[in-house]
Amino acid sequence: SPVRTAQNMICENHTQVTEFILRGFTNKPEMQVSLFVLFLVIYTVTLLGNFLIVTVSIMDPALQTPMYFFLRNLSLLEVCFTLVMVPKMLVDLVSQRKSISFVGCGTQMYFFFFFGSSECFLLSMMAYDPICNPLRYSVIMNRSLCLWMAVGSWMSGVPVSMLQTAWLMAHPFCGPSTIDHFFCDGPPVLKLVTEDTTMYEMQALASTLLFIMFPFSLILVSYTRIIKTILMMPSATGRQKAFSTCSSHLIVVSLFYGTASLTYLRPKSNQSSESKKLVSLSYTVITPMLNPIIYSLRNNEVKGAVKRMITRKHQNP
Repeated sequence: SPVRTAQNMICENHTQVTEFILRGFTNKPEMQVSLFVLFLVIYTVTLLGNFLIVTVSIMDPALQTPMYFFLRNLSLLEVCFTLVMVPKMLVDLVSQRKSISFVGCGTQMYFFFFFGSSECFLLSMMAYDPICNPLRYSVIMNRSLCLWMAVGSWMSGVPVSMLQTAWLMAHPFCGPSTIDHFFCDGPPVLKLVTEDTTMYEMQALASTLLFIMFPFSLILVSYTRIIKTILMMPSATGRQKAFSTCSSHLIVVSLFYGTASLTYLRPKSNQSSESKKLVSLSYTVITPMLNPIIYSLRNNEVKGAVKRMITRKHQNP
């Protein structure tokens, strides 16, 4: 392709990288097996939890509300988001050679940015809560608006993923080919570029502010209003229940946005590679597992819907 030809010309006497090696977490076989089992369990819980939410929210008439419409979309995004990284990570943990082609690396990076950016905006859409003004919420959040908001959230990931991936992978990679990470993320790949990347880093910072910090700011404003409304509730039991729900939601959201911002606000920071991997794990593996637990096991409406679905299945074998 023209891009690859140009890269080869820039590399001159050095060979342009055609594949990358993912260093992963450890080279110790016993540790790799333990990590494989751990991440396999987490991934299984993630898939089962998110598919449960999708299935129940579609089949139960009581859950045909804007909140569960967005929750269903979030669960689908989480499944797609983890599918980009976790299966490859699991294979690498039990493989001798942890390689990924140049095209494969770019493809993984594109879909990672796409689903990650889409989730950032979807979470901000979900932060508009009916607690503050239930009557107005029911009027404003009609089916058509919910659909457009969901489509907008999904499509918001297209421009940033195309720009980030195409720009980064168009740089010359003439030197080391080992990515000190467990997937093709922007910052660790950026370290392998063999030319000045100042312009790309400025663009990446702007994208981080727009796609991570801006939605997170909207969420914080929304939750501030929600907390004020909760404090004015006359019932102590109602306040305690609302606080319990909102606090768990806010913790998971803060974990997702907080750790992601640590990674992308300073793509070439001097933070150790091991700590960077742990930070990445929190928003790529841990948060997708926590979301269905928070939104289902702690949610009486979802638990009730699951019981009704099981009862109907027993009644109509």
